[in-house]
Amino acid sequence: MSAYIAPSQIAQRQLAYFEGKHVLVAGEAEDLFPVELAKHCLSVTVFTTNYGYHRQLRDYQQISSLFGAEFSEQTQADMVLLYWPKAKAEAEYLLAMLMAKLGANTEIVVVGENRSGVKSIEKMFKAYGLITKYDSARRCSFYWGQCTQAPAPFDIQDWFKSYQVEYQHSSLTIKSLPGVFSHGEFDIGSKLLLDTLPKLKGKVLDFGCGAGVIGSVMALLNPEIELEMCDISALAVESSKATLAANGLTGRVFASDIYSDTRDDYDFIVSNPPFHSGLDTSYSATETLLAQGPKQSAKNGQLYIVANSFLKYPPIIEQAYSNCETLNKTNKFAIYHAKA
Repeated sequence: MSAYIAPSQIAQRQLAYFEGKHVLVAGEAEDLFPVELAKHCLSVTVFTTNYGYHRQLRDYQQISSLFGAEFSEQTQADMVLLYWPKAKAEAEYLLAMLMAKLGANTEIVVVGENRSGVKSIEKMFKAYGLITKYDSARRCSFYWGQCTQAPAPFDIQDWFKSYQVEYQHSSLTIKSLPGVFSHGEFDIGSKLLLDTLPKLKGKVLDFGCGAGVIGSVMALLNPEIELEMCDISALAVESSKATLAANGLTGRVFASDIYSDTRDDYDFIVSNPPFHSGLDTSYSATETLLAQGPKQSAKNGQLYIVANSFLKYPPIIEQAYSNCETLNKTNKFAIYHAKA
């Protein structure tokens, strides 16, 4: 059984494509294939918007890992290895950014699971040049192409989508980059969570902040709080920063792999926690969020989360906090509360 995800396995079958190249890896990469790839080409740089993946790669001197929403470093890369992301709009964003940065004559390899819609690259790449499918295995496809046309300049500001959220007689402008949760709409679970929150005070953490809807509403309704917002995604961090700025609100927004970069004295931890990792469903981050919540809380600190009703979170909360109450429930969502 390979330690690599299926898209990496298909790339591994085609190592000849990478020989003699300076490769820039981007997209939904999540394993150590770039470390092996470094043995077969001149250099490997990984650009990732996932802070957890960036932290995983930092220990490997063979490659350089860059984390952020925008790739702006000087580079000698002449080939991109793009792992197809789950959001098509994010693929468009990454392509526009990387082709603008690397320019004409850049080669590109795209790998992805067929169910993720990787076939879309055939049409999407037409603006840059030709791309052809050369291999398929493990329900994945392997494309190779070359940018032959001068790409348009890239400006991250052009990629923010703005929409309005009305809440308690207030209107907020939400700014969101492609691939970020809550991209273009007010999530019903988030609204239920906000409807259930008490008056907040002290240090408040919006965990998994996405486009910043929950954090912004909390700051608007409780202007005295010391607000912090974190997410594992650089695109979410930039979206939340832009949302706060658009509404004249203040808060500290930063990347964190669960609690890796947070404080440990929050009066309130509030979250509409994520449960997707790539194309598959994953609850492990949320389970850690709940299990370690008391350690990150001030004395008498409180937890408020919204979750799909079918998820078995109460026993985890009960074990961590020794208490858990259901404050609100619809046929789809439940609001859980606990005190440290």
